[in-house]
Amino acid sequence: MLNGRIVIYGRANSAAGYKIRDFLTRNCCEYDWVELNTDEEARKLAGISGATDPRLPVCVLSQNRRLYCPSLRDLAMALEWFKGPKYECYDLAIFGAGPAGLSAALYGASEGLRTIVVEKIAVGGQAGSTSKIENYMGFPDGISGWELASRARQQAIKLGAEIIVGLEGVAGEHQDGWQFSWFASGEQIASKATICATGIEYSRLGLEREDYFLNRGLYYGAGSSEAELCKGHVVIVGGGNSAGQAALNFARQTRVTMLVRGECLKDTLSTYLLERIEDNSSITVLTRTTLTKLEGDDALERISYRDEAGNTTSIETHSVFVCIGGKPRLDWAKPGVLHCDPAGYILTGPDLDRSGLSAEMWTDGRAPLFMESSIPGLFAAGDVRHNSTKRCAAAAGDGATAVSMAHQFLMSVKHQLLGR
Repeated sequence: MLNGRIVIYGRANSAAGYKIRDFLTRNCCEYDWVELNTDEEARKLAGISGATDPRLPVCVLSQNRRLYCPSLRDLAMALEWFKGPKYECYDLAIFGAGPAGLSAALYGASEGLRTIVVEKIAVGGQAGSTSKIENYMGFPDGISGWELASRARQQAIKLGAEIIVGLEGVAGEHQDGWQFSWFASGEQIASKATICATGIEYSRLGLEREDYFLNRGLYYGAGSSEAELCKGHVVIVGGGNSAGQAALNFARQTRVTMLVRGECLKDTLSTYLLERIEDNSSITVLTRTTLTKLEGDDALERISYRDEAGNTTSIETHSVFVCIGGKPRLDWAKPGVLHCDPAGYILTGPDLDRSGLSAEMWTDGRAPLFMESSIPGLFAAGDVRHNSTKRCAAAAGDGATAVSMAHQFLMSVKHQLLGR
């Protein structure tokens, strides 16, 4: 790390390079990106054989420490971000460090609960990749997603929460009143109460060669790490607030086209964003339009889209950012045990069919609390919850409410034990 900043050397349109840049940006870490276009630049600047060297990208952490084509976990460990859980047992375990998870961490720790937050990739969730959030109370001039996440993270840690980045949960199980969680690293923790705040992941477009162009011209998310690097025409797929903010961010330096499946933006976009997009001459909005084809050799070079009349148009672009709906992140959950709606979102409280709850788990005869799932002591907060409001402030409110519900649950368990 030179002058407090990581230096990354890599090729243009490198998928590995993009993943590292995105990871560092979303985790609020400063870095310099140095693009290598020739063998001479690779040898002189990065100290490797050439621009096609498989060791790229190279991350320089200090004068004496380099990482060659590191995984995100390797990079996190080198930066001493990744540390295993301090304890085997916790009062409250939170999975996901988006607005809901960070809010829950803050309130859980401030109220004296031994609290741990586990995040697979980056603090902030999808909100953390947003260039600017302007409808969050208390920030009249707006605030970037990563800055909001960074402040929330610092605040939660200051109050006593333990936050781990780079740890992937692979399984969970309810046993004898405890929630057991297993991780890809082989570690395990137990918690008296758990909050699932894992959010959603973007849906795939289902296009030919989509995986080939992924992170080499085709990106999922608002692309806050790429705004300064994108040159030429940028295409945004989606019509929600994330897509709108991304369009305005890129439009400061380049031409932007938004491809929107819906009939009009006003159905999906906040009014303040809609007005700015309509007034921005650098942004073209195409409604009732669908992306149909991706083309290029080593990286994305051209796309095709189809309008409502069935007409197909091809345009040149090296950057497409997809900000569309997604599916809940519940890979760790056991099918059938955790009750979800048809779209996969966690059902809680009054939305649960009590007749379908496990008699072995629900032995006390009580009804699930408002944000409690079909598993006693497991709560859902934020975008992963059925019928939640997909807004940053709403997710933060969900996190705080879930902690209140967890307190009620822990008190009921305590009273049961005392009554035995």
